[in-house]
Amino acid sequence: MVTHEENVTTSFMVNARIAGLMQEALYSAQGLAVLRNVVDDEASQAVLKLFRLLTSAEQVPMQVAAAYSDALRVLADSANKYADAALPDAWQCHLVKRLVRDENAWTRQVELLGSRMRAGQVSVSPTLHRQAVRELRALQRLFALSAELIWEAVQSVVSDVMPVLSDAWEPWLHLGIISESSAGGVHTELMGQVAQCQDWGDLADALEQHWARHGSGVQSENVTLRWRGDIQALEGIIYPDPIRLDNIVGYERELGKLRANLERFLAGLPAHDALLYGPPGTGKSSSVKALVNTYVDQGLRLVEVSKNDIGDLPRIVAQLRARAPRYVLFIDDLSFEDYETGYKVLKTLLEGTAEARPRNVLIYVTSNRLNLVREFHADRGKPGDEVNWRDTMDEKQSLVHRFGLRVTFSAPNQEQYVQIAQRLAVQRGLAFSEEDVRERALQWERQRVGRSGRLARQFVDDLEAEAGS
Repeated sequence: MVTHEENVTTSFMVNARIAGLMQEALYSAQGLAVLRNVVDDEASQAVLKLFRLLTSAEQVPMQVAAAYSDALRVLADSANKYADAALPDAWQCHLVKRLVRDENAWTRQVELLGSRMRAGQVSVSPTLHRQAVRELRALQRLFALSAELIWEAVQSVVSDVMPVLSDAWEPWLHLGIISESSAGGVHTELMGQVAQCQDWGDLADALEQHWARHGSGVQSENVTLRWRGDIQALEGIIYPDPIRLDNIVGYERELGKLRANLERFLAGLPAHDALLYGPPGTGKSSSVKALVNTYVDQGLRLVEVSKNDIGDLPRIVAQLRARAPRYVLFIDDLSFEDYETGYKVLKTLLEGTAEARPRNVLIYVTSNRLNLVREFHADRGKPGDEVNWRDTMDEKQSLVHRFGLRVTFSAPNQEQYVQIAQRLAVQRGLAFSEEDVRERALQWERQRVGRSGRLARQFVDDLEAEAGS
């Protein structure tokens, strides 16, 4: 049962200085226009509700207690959602994350101008820039309300009336975890810069440079995105494959070609769509992911598209057009049967239509065969077959010719297979001699079908497990 003491309202129990800071922050938040979305989410609204209750002429302790509990809950959920605790204060961390990753009229104009802004050739609308400066300072007032300060204000209202709640809560510090995402470093560095800035109005230029390279919204949050055909939207992959180029052994020449092509792409120079083909397990898919991870700090992102969603390619490209990062559309393990016609959509995109192809999109495809469309001997013409049989054959072969860069990943010979296994064992710091690794790798191969880099990696995985057991 709720007692009379718990229902009673109290006047001006919050420290006057703290109440003044909160009231000023709440008033400033009403002036947000361009950056309104930063505080429009559930966690921000829960914290703002708590501020309003703490600064009202009469505070109801039960309401303040419930509001603090609710804010703590949603901030904890937010910390897990973003999975990168750049700042110890959950409210401050949440607010800065929202700012850095927001998508709004300002960020979209920055992305549209993109590379020209980075080169100092153009700038966003002066009016929009000045408005953003004003709103950044408004957000800084909210940021200044730290976890300890808010906790103190809540205790001043609640603890005397409801002593049982005097030790009910911790200040919301260290609720998050450290990110494993390779994009985390870019955002974490900027978030630290924001947190340490004395005047957030001075951050406008730095934020514009960041968005011009890395974009905003879901595109900036994740290194790897996936196209969801069922909802016709891009979805971030929270835990992408962290593979690096030094994890791929034995294909330095092939990687060199792909890497040089991507560097031209990132520099705004003409670059080729690429087809990586070869037997299974030779590292084609891993190479694409490792290359993107290598250049993520330069604004490169991977968009994974399944074969079943190839018909959506025009929609995907439309969503990426005029966005700041550069994207590799990645279609893995692609091939078409004779009766499948989806390859025509891909061929049209590769060749181009009346609508110009975006300069920020490149297509990388992996396949176990060079001719992506299955071809039969009958396609080469026999008496009684179609008159223009050569047209049919040329049509099926035309897709592969649309790729300006074609790179073969061949199966390693026995010596190359052994060398891959030995180098991987050294990379992982396994205490096995080269001769021991050779002997055991060959034994592993004899017990399995097909020699490949994948087989070598599986063998070294087994060695590592043995060493750690």
